[in-house]
Amino acid sequence: MRPEKQALAQEYLARLHASPFVITVNYQGLNVAQFAELRRRLAEKGSEAHVVKNTIFRLAAREAGLPEFSADAMTGQVACLTGAKDISAAAKVVKEFNKEFKRPEFLAGCLGDEVFDRDALERLADLPPMDVLRATLLGTLMAPATNLVRLLNTPATQLARVLQARADKQQAAA
Repeated sequence: MRPEKQALAQEYLARLHASPFVITVNYQGLNVAQFAELRRRLAEKGSEAHVVKNTIFRLAAREAGLPEFSADAMTGQVACLTGAKDISAAAKVVKEFNKEFKRPEFLAGCLGDEVFDRDALERLADLPPMDVLRATLLGTLMAPATNLVRLLNTPATQLARVLQARADKQQAAA
């Protein structure tokens, strides 16, 4: 491999090692301004998009230990999305951008050892943000404890109300 291609492969490899996920998209049909807007929106969510050379990217992905993408996932004008945060947030940006401009299209994705097809990426994009999922989980875990505290407090609260009502009645009678 020529030195330029080796340098490119090392750059791809560094990005793949720094990211817990990879999404490939076909960006054909986007002009420069639209692609720049896509990059800006992805950056807001902690992700980035880079145009890749398909064969060199495949070699870098194999060297990074990623599962093999299908042939369809690496054909055409391919951009690779990576990030340090949430795969769902990056997928959501692509899906919303696609609604506006009819591009880019999901090709494939990878999170850990699992490969996602277009449909799976669409479903990931529909998930709520990670913070909402965490809050929902925390609420679910805290609900039994909250109910127990409320249940234990109820008799004492009722007794206090009865005593207060009696004190108010005696004070009114006097």
